[in-house]
Amino acid sequence: MTITLRYFASIREAVGQSTEQLDTTAPTLAALRDELIARGGVWATGLARGRAVRVALNQTMSDEATPLPAQAEVAFFPPVTGG
Repeated sequence: MTITLRYFASIREAVGQSTEQLDTTAPTLAALRDELIARGGVWATGLARGRAVRVALNQTMSDEATPLPAQAEVAFFPPVTGG
């Protein structure tokens, strides 16, 4: 299935792009993140498991156990603080 990925803030800076289309068979958001980490390099660094990363599925904050539907938009971003 094809999905749209969006990267924000420091993750966008780490991976060097703000959006991409991806063909994946990942069943969940966690599996998708692992697939991206497996690319190595900037992906492994930007989305590393020890790093705080938030995930939104179709513009709704989601847990990584959430199933990944076809045609989804998935956004990765670091936690945001306000002042």
